[in-house]
Amino acid sequence: MRFSRKIYVIPALIVGFCFPLGIAQEAAQMPCSSPPAAQFDFWLGEWDLTWSDSLKGSNTINKIMNGCVILEQFDGHPAMEFRGMSVSVFGNDGKWHQTWVDNQGGYLDFDGGFSDGKMILSRQATRGSETILQRMVFFNISENELDWDWQRSDDDGRTWKSLWKIHYDRKK
Repeated sequence: MRFSRKIYVIPALIVGFCFPLGIAQEAAQMPCSSPPAAQFDFWLGEWDLTWSDSLKGSNTINKIMNGCVILEQFDGHPAMEFRGMSVSVFGNDGKWHQTWVDNQGGYLDFDGGFSDGKMILSRQATRGSETILQRMVFFNISENELDWDWQRSDDDGRTWKSLWKIHYDRKK
């Protein structure tokens, strides 16, 4: 009797362990493959940056972690000693999420999406007792160049002021 239970238990265990592994393997073979998960692909590559007409820096953007995470490595040199990095993912909620950190101790988190030819990622921030909105806007997007604006709104998004404009040119 004991032997016959093992005969039934072993196949049940094998099926029980393999079925979830099969699902996990199937998901791992096609991670982040939906069309919305490719909306940020325009940003991938190595870029020369220009702002304030003559200040220059660079940015390198790659997909990592089975293509599910976009890693940005910003370098403000030679214009400034400002460096930072971000990770961006397309979430299960249908939005893009980005986390930024830099060599000045900065930490920012954004949510947003791609619409009407623009990628817009925004966040709410508190400065003292006031609440402001901040956002990044990627626009004028083509294969070899794009524009990026860092903007702020003090009136809950009714109006926006551009604080930092960067032009991207793809490195050859």
